[in-house]
Amino acid sequence: MKKIHSTDKAPAAIGPYSQATSHNGILYCSGQIPLDPESMELVGNTAAEQAEQVMKNLEAVLEEAGADFSRVLKCTIFLADMGDFAAVNEVYGARFESEPPARETVAVKTLPKNVLVEISCIAHL
Repeated sequence: MKKIHSTDKAPAAIGPYSQATSHNGILYCSGQIPLDPESMELVGNTAAEQAEQVMKNLEAVLEEAGADFSRVLKCTIFLADMGDFAAVNEVYGARFESEPPARETVAVKTLPKNVLVEISCIAHL
């Protein structure tokens, strides 16, 4: 049975989606953007600063579901500019120093609220 996961330690959904859902021991985390969960204001001017907030938001969603970064199986990183790849990769990689998950990184034309980075993930519970 599908379970909805939600925490006030990550930004509230800004559309018709859940922060995360799980089914049969797999957690599907919606893409997080660099919003402060309390103010819902954008955090950071650079891709690295924004990636740091995105990872904090993802961590909060994972923790609410009883998981952490060690349980992440796959991530998808969306960048507004592939020129930010190295800066985002450095922030992202700090959370996955050993046994990193599968991943793809894609550049997109525009992200919600015109942010520079969005990251989603799939984890096991």
